[in-house]
Amino acid sequence: MSLHKRFVAFAAFAAMALLLGACSSTPDKPTPTALGDFKEQLSVSKLWSTQIGPVSAPLTAQLNGTQLALASANGLLSLVNAETGTEAWRFALNTSLSAGVGTDGNRLSVITKSNELVTVADAKVLWKVKLPALSFTAPLVAGGRVFVLTADRTVIAFDGASGQKLWSQQRTGDALVLKQAGILTSYQDNLLVGLSGRLVAMNPSNGVTRWEVTIGSSRGTNEVERLVDLVSGVSRVNNVVCARAFQTSVTCVDAQRGSNLWTRASQGHVGVSGSQAALFGAESDGKLVAWNRAGGQVLWQSEALRFRGLTAPAAADGQLVVGDDLGWLHWMDAGNGQTLARIQIDASGIAMPPVPHGKTWVVITKSGLVQALRAN
Repeated sequence: MSLHKRFVAFAAFAAMALLLGACSSTPDKPTPTALGDFKEQLSVSKLWSTQIGPVSAPLTAQLNGTQLALASANGLLSLVNAETGTEAWRFALNTSLSAGVGTDGNRLSVITKSNELVTVADAKVLWKVKLPALSFTAPLVAGGRVFVLTADRTVIAFDGASGQKLWSQQRTGDALVLKQAGILTSYQDNLLVGLSGRLVAMNPSNGVTRWEVTIGSSRGTNEVERLVDLVSGVSRVNNVVCARAFQTSVTCVDAQRGSNLWTRASQGHVGVSGSQAALFGAESDGKLVAWNRAGGQVLWQSEALRFRGLTAPAAADGQLVVGDDLGWLHWMDAGNGQTLARIQIDASGIAMPPVPHGKTWVVITKSGLVQALRAN
């Protein structure tokens, strides 16, 4: 078996094993914790809803201003106003997607399962480019360029208008990668990329490394146990960027200096979110944890949602929201982890972290229901 086939096979195994561990109902798997009684302190109202095709990991939605870009697993793209639900346009690529969606509010980029990077604007394909390897990470569309992170740890920059390749940088590492979205984002004039267990800042003009910080270190006795990729979903407040290494640790970094501020052991597989004072994460068993953003001390832990297959939590505008695999959306008290409100959206399960827009939250389910809610 070729190396390429082996790392994809093992990546699929690792991701599937994790999902089964969180969600399976087989006898040797934990039963999801029943939802307990609570004192409702927020009233949740539905603002609008729409439908897109079935959504599965590692697809994500992206908000740019008021424009929310959506993509379904079967290649249906849509640009929606997050305030009103009005659809600017939708376009069917008629092909399965492996990653997406990235947008700058104008262009939308996704990656197909046949390894094509496709960029669309105004319901028209602008260009397509064949990639050298699989990708599970949504493209970053910014500064007139489209950046891609492939599964062989290659970072590639393309011209956003033409699709011309501008530069490419590859990092060697372990043979295996996760079959889930990694880190590809920005901080000021830096391209931030998760490469193996490191957060790397690159010059977006040429891909040259400016600094790198270790987030997670390899451990274990076999290839699967040594898997140490960074996972999508970082928290940025001022110059502090916090990220998670798969099943290893959570780390906060000074992105101005490229230095590690603190690291805490953490057995999670979804990204983190935060506020000025705290960082929030979900362990793989569904335990919610809040850390002091300045020093990493644990502020609180909640086991109320254990084994319910949680999304990454999302914090915005004083609210903390998390979805689960049984289709419930939970508003938690950011100060102590107590439940403030909850609503079941769709029994198919919440597909990705809820997307905040002010006090409005847009949630996407696995069946493709897109719904905006507000809690007051």
